[in-house]
Amino acid sequence: MKEVINGLSVFSEGSNTNRAIIFIHGFPYDHTMWNAQIEALKQKYFCVSYDIRGLGESAAGDGQFTMESFVDDVEEILIKKNLDKPVLCGLSMGGYISLRALERMQDKFSAAILCDTRSEADNNEGKLKRAAGIKRINTEGLAPFAKDFITNCFAEDFRQIKKDALEKIIAKSSSFNPVGVKGCLLAMLSRTDTTQSLSQIKIPTLLICGEKDALTPPSVMKEMFHKIPNAEFVEIKNAGHMTPIENPDEVNKAIINFLNKLD
Repeated sequence: MKEVINGLSVFSEGSNTNRAIIFIHGFPYDHTMWNAQIEALKQKYFCVSYDIRGLGESAAGDGQFTMESFVDDVEEILIKKNLDKPVLCGLSMGGYISLRALERMQDKFSAAILCDTRSEADNNEGKLKRAAGIKRINTEGLAPFAKDFITNCFAEDFRQIKKDALEKIIAKSSSFNPVGVKGCLLAMLSRTDTTQSLSQIKIPTLLICGEKDALTPPSVMKEMFHKIPNAEFVEIKNAGHMTPIENPDEVNKAIINFLNKLD
């Protein structure tokens, strides 16, 4: 089912009487990156996903986004969908949103799944890369930026074996509103560092990382893992940054094993 909540396109699968999971996608993708996980989980869980403001089918508005406004959007979805302590699941930028949401309102969630993400804010080099991305979109258009950025998200095996799938992903993201994509870059480069709060996470937490992730390698996520009390870490074989797409079976297995312990 699709509905619009405060300008956001929100999608749900399964019965709302089951435990809920809210999925937050990465940049510059949309809710469909979670299709394989939702398909595997919808019989037992109430799966809610949405397009982050400015991406997919969600309105870009003026593109003046902050990480705080993205967390406000999550809170609005929790209220409007009447989600009672859902499991929070985010990848990359969705992980940034999730980590800040846990700082602000951990009591609203029963567990967290953090995929291919990091708690550190952008350093100066990272901020300059985001700024260069905005400049490139302004001067060359969205498509060249999207192609290069997305290609780097996937491991070499996926690029070679599933070229058609990769091209479709790139084409979809290239069709988004450039104002929204630039707004997401602004939100990411100005986000706060959530590292200090990792030790305050008290709910069950699973960290997932692709063994060939070039953006947030396993070494980075293992540092997070060691800072979160009683967390679990799973490294996904034959996957880069986009583990739910590159190796959905292993990601689904890790998530299901984790969720089974909550029941």
